[in-house]
Amino acid sequence: MEYIVKTRNFELNEKIRDYSEKKIKDKIEKLLDRMTKTEVKFVMEKNPRISENNRVEVTAFASGAVIRVTDTGTDIFEAIDKVSSKLERQIKKYRDKMTRKGRKNHKNALDITSAEIGKMGSADSGDIEEKIRESIVKTKSFVLKPISPEEAVIQMEMLGHDFFVFINSETERTAVIYKRKDSNYGLIEPTI
Repeated sequence: MEYIVKTRNFELNEKIRDYSEKKIKDKIEKLLDRMTKTEVKFVMEKNPRISENNRVEVTAFASGAVIRVTDTGTDIFEAIDKVSSKLERQIKKYRDKMTRKGRKNHKNALDITSAEIGKMGSADSGDIEEKIRESIVKTKSFVLKPISPEEAVIQMEMLGHDFFVFINSETERTAVIYKRKDSNYGLIEPTI
């Protein structure tokens, strides 16, 4: 497994690196052997009002899975311990969901057609485009891998997102899974 360490406003020494490898890398390798890459980011917040100013962010990648956890502490070792505990819970949660995924189907998913989207109403497109341009503050790019809608739900929940874009392995088309207000999930699959 590739283990990448990044820092921001933080000086990394061998003692901290070794401790993080022991608490994070070894835990991942022990609990989930499918991980291909792990990125660990150490951040020192310079704001004096933040008491727990040491933050550790871990993003672990496996084939078709991303597990992300973040935590803070008054010192970096406390933050590593906290993030390690969170990571262990997330990995166990992911493993449990993967073992149960075969038992569920996506009958609660909702297909939204373009005709239904058209019924939602329209507005002056110039105003909308200008507002959208002003409000886009972050752009993200990522590799889409074919996964099932059930796996997409697991990924979305693991990342803590409200939606997840993926390639549906059943239809081999781009799709979006999203969390509905009624706590069910919706599936959007465009037709071309």
